[in-house]
Amino acid sequence: MSYSKLSRDQIAARVAQDIPDGAYVNLGIGLPTKISNYLPNDKEIFLHSENGLLAFGPAPEAGSEDPDLINAGKESVTMLTGGSFFHHGDSFAIMRGGHLDICVLGAFQVAENGDLANWHTGEADAIPAVGGAMDLAVGAKKVFVTMDHTTKTGAAKIVKSLTYPVTGKHCVDRIYTDLCVIDVTKQGLVVTEKVDGISFKELQALTEAPLIDATCVEQTRSA
Repeated sequence: MSYSKLSRDQIAARVAQDIPDGAYVNLGIGLPTKISNYLPNDKEIFLHSENGLLAFGPAPEAGSEDPDLINAGKESVTMLTGGSFFHHGDSFAIMRGGHLDICVLGAFQVAENGDLANWHTGEADAIPAVGGAMDLAVGAKKVFVTMDHTTKTGAAKIVKSLTYPVTGKHCVDRIYTDLCVIDVTKQGLVVTEKVDGISFKELQALTEAPLIDATCVEQTRSA
C-alpha cells in the first residue's frame, strides 16, 4: 500500500472546509463532533445538537469543562455568544422542520443511490442506536456522511444496496472517508478527491458500488 489514510481529525478538518458561512449544522455522534474544533473563526456557523443546543463552539480547555454543557455524544462543549439551550422537543422541531442546512452523520453503509444505514448492523447481539438520525436524514437540507472507507475486516461500506437496516432513503449528498470524497449524484457516485498515492482502480477495488472519476467527467465536459 503506497498511500496513507486520513485520520479521524483530518476527515473532520476536511468536512469543516465545506461548511459555508451562516449555515445551521447538526453534528452527529462520534467523528462528526470533531468538526466543531476545525471550523474557521471568520465564518459564523450555528452548530445544533439534538439534546438541545444551538450555537455551541469547540471543546473547552482541560479543566474548564461545564458539566451542564455537553453535546449529544456527552462530550463537553463551549457556548458562543448568543448561543442557547432548550427543551429536547424544541430541538427535534428544528430537526424535523427543515431548519438545518446540513447534518453530518456517521454510517455503517451508504448505497450508491444515497440510502443510509447508521443505526443498527442487524446482528442479533448488536445494540441499536436510533437517536435522531432518522429525523436528521429527512429533515436536513443536505446530509454529509463521515466514515472509514471499509470495515475493520476490509469489507466495503459503500455498497450497491444496503444490507443493514435503513436509516433514510436517497438522503446522502456527500461522503467523506479516510480515502476520498464522493458526491452522490443522479449519474452515480462521483469521486471528487482521493488521498495521495491511491489510484482510482485501487479505490474502486475497495468499493462495492461503481465509482465515477470526476477528472474524467471534467475532461468529457471540456472536450
